[in-house]
Amino acid sequence: MKIALLGYGKMGKEIEKISLERGHSISKIIDKEDLVDKLTNTDVAINFSTPDSAIKNIKLSLDSSVPIVSGTTGWLENYNEIVKYSKKTNTSFMYSSNFSLGVNLFFELNKKLATLVGNYKDYNINIEEVHHKQKLDKPSGTAISLAEQIINNHDSYEDWKLADNLTNNNMVSIKANRAPNVPGKHTVVYENDIDEISITHNAKNRKGFALGAVLAAEFVANKKGVFTMKEVLGIQ
Repeated sequence: MKIALLGYGKMGKEIEKISLERGHSISKIIDKEDLVDKLTNTDVAINFSTPDSAIKNIKLSLDSSVPIVSGTTGWLENYNEIVKYSKKTNTSFMYSSNFSLGVNLFFELNKKLATLVGNYKDYNINIEEVHHKQKLDKPSGTAISLAEQIINNHDSYEDWKLADNLTNNNMVSIKANRAPNVPGKHTVVYENDIDEISITHNAKNRKGFALGAVLAAEFVANKKGVFTMKEVLGIQ
């Protein structure tokens, strides 16, 4: 499979390494201010660019009839536009706030726990995420996904807010920290006056994110439609 890398930072380089290990080739690398009108000689694209470049890169791939998976966060106010654009071009598209296989299993655990805790309204739910200082968006897309899962599976929560430990039962608070050399750590805490339940995913390196992105690219390469990691992992 011939893969175009859109964005060539630390994640792009890790994805290149995993792709080559899995027998694929890199057809093109586009980074920062590179100007390209069309992707050629490419089976699928993987986008881990900056938030400012994400939409341009995704549309470049779709306009080239090249399926694309994107892990860039910080642009999701335009997500529905891209979904429509994908359908218009009849080219497959997948976005995930986190391609790590472990994180996507963590997502399912969080949804189940939010549903169970929903029967006990006195629990406050807070999220804390820690990432490397180079991460541009705050909070992380993964933290937002966790919050949205809680909102969708717990009747008491209506929205999330970037703040430390809110006591407003209608809001999920997200605390975002930046520290050196942290690939990504997310903790969800369910707490009341009696006890505390917490679940954590701690990424040890970027390999899990890169492997998941390549597996997603292998999945969408010969398909049409808009997909998520649930289809890749076979999660019902």
